[in-house]
Amino acid sequence: MKTHLTRLRARLIAPVLLILSAATTVGVAGANTLPDLGTAAVSTLTIEKEIEVGGFYMRVLRNQLPIVSDPVMNEYLNDVGYKLVANSNNVRTPFKFFLVNNSDINAFAFFGGHVGVHTALFHHADSESELASVLAHEVAHVTQRHLARSMEAQQKNAPATLAGVLGSILLAMAAPEAGIAALQSTLALGQQAQINYTRSNELEADRIGMQAMVAAGFDPYAAPSFFGKLAAQYRFASKPPAMLMTHPLPESRIADTRNRAARYPQRNIPDNLMFQLAKARAQVRFSNYSAERAMDVFDRQLRQPTYPFKDAAHYGKALAHFRMDDFAEAEMLIVNLLAKEPQNLFYLDTYTDIMLATDRHDSAIETLERARKNRPNNSVIDLNLANAYLESNQPKQARAILERHLVLSKDDLVVYDLLAQTYQKLDMPAERHMIQAEILALRADYPRAIDQLQHAYRLSRSNALQLARIDARIKQLRSAEQQMRNL
Repeated sequence: MKTHLTRLRARLIAPVLLILSAATTVGVAGANTLPDLGTAAVSTLTIEKEIEVGGFYMRVLRNQLPIVSDPVMNEYLNDVGYKLVANSNNVRTPFKFFLVNNSDINAFAFFGGHVGVHTALFHHADSESELASVLAHEVAHVTQRHLARSMEAQQKNAPATLAGVLGSILLAMAAPEAGIAALQSTLALGQQAQINYTRSNELEADRIGMQAMVAAGFDPYAAPSFFGKLAAQYRFASKPPAMLMTHPLPESRIADTRNRAARYPQRNIPDNLMFQLAKARAQVRFSNYSAERAMDVFDRQLRQPTYPFKDAAHYGKALAHFRMDDFAEAEMLIVNLLAKEPQNLFYLDTYTDIMLATDRHDSAIETLERARKNRPNNSVIDLNLANAYLESNQPKQARAILERHLVLSKDDLVVYDLLAQTYQKLDMPAERHMIQAEILALRADYPRAIDQLQHAYRLSRSNALQLARIDARIKQLRSAEQQMRNL
């Protein structure tokens, strides 16, 4: 493990956890006005450079972390995230929210609007507003440019290259305690100065994040509720989760968040069924639960007379039955749910999975084509439909959907993976190598990506236009590799 972290640091393949999170305490709440950022952080990183650096690190993350490729979960997470972004100020970068399959509770943000959420967060949050409170905090770190501002302040105290700072931040993501020590060593800063700056970041992210939460229609009381539960659960733990190491929760911070929530009018905000469906899906598919244990959780919920989300419990049971290959029971549950909400993407996704698993490809295609008419350009429906066409050995139809979808989403690994399968079925080896190159490039594996393109080049001798495209792409990837080395 230690060797692995050292190698990562040397290559600077780091997600960047905003915010050099060494704080152990949090001070008093500030006013509810936005800070005047002025020219802070400009001399360290421009917005354009932040986006460039963030894009490179996102590619590296795909190669290093178990990022979840689940269109339904990703669409839900981004829906919640974008609602918060739409109600935030100082938004200067695009945002992309993604899930990491990890049983440790954590969330993190880094350059260019990238926000990662561990799947364990769904297990521990009890409402959409609690999930939103964490996302809002991370969005605020990005909009307030905390990483760039931290680096700006630190470089005034001690000379440090961008590479040296980011190399240390790497460890703060993978191993918070080691990363914090490395960062302080890199910057030759005293411990107190580092902690004080991080306190300011955390306070500001709490304050600005809560403003976005309220504007987006979420419950501000969810923030102190979630923070309090998390702190209480792990107060005496010998190994607290990463989130408490990188986002410490002393009593003063929880009290401050509670006081800030009390300044807003109290509203009755009912929870969202979609969150409960996502939570159930995470419990069955992205946790260490066995199918039997998950089933027991949902049965206990259904035995509660006043439990408000029985549809989510039935959905969780359907997923558990599917996992145990009990397709008949899973289908019965899903059909009943679809009768209530025919366009619900969680239900549609699982229903078509059941049909494909039971070799009813034509029924799956018919169901998805019908859904597609009602919701054109929806990634969940399109990708399920393309997969159904592939499963039924109709790669031409899959190709039309996937190539069109690729125009809308240039960084969706699911699309590329399905396209690679499609080109293989269509006996298009050059195109398959080109797609494999893009998959590798999205993971920052530029040498192997270029090797795939060279294979494609040799197979495209009679296609002058394709040769020109491949040659241009090789040059682009070589340039990208050099840029990443020069960060």
